[in-house]
Amino acid sequence: MPISANSAETLALNVLGWLVGNDELLPIFLGATGASAEDLRDRAGEAEFLGSVLDFLMLDDSWVIAFCDANSVPYDEPGQARATLSGNSDMHWT
Repeated sequence: MPISANSAETLALNVLGWLVGNDELLPIFLGATGASAEDLRDRAGEAEFLGSVLDFLMLDDSWVIAFCDANSVPYDEPGQARATLSGNSDMHWT
């Protein structure tokens, strides 16, 4: 069953909070996205920004596993949330 938009946003916000609390990954996220600490606060309510948070998490399976294990979330849920936030527009069948 697909995840709801509200649940997808909530999960992405939880990922953002997890990243902010991760001294090792936060600088990598900020460097990779060009976001500042101010952007984290100002853009946390934007679906596009939350999508980028999920995109970053899913760059590395070990990050997905660490987040999911720490938050008792099924491993496939970040991907489902990302698809919901993008409206499945990122899906390519080629």
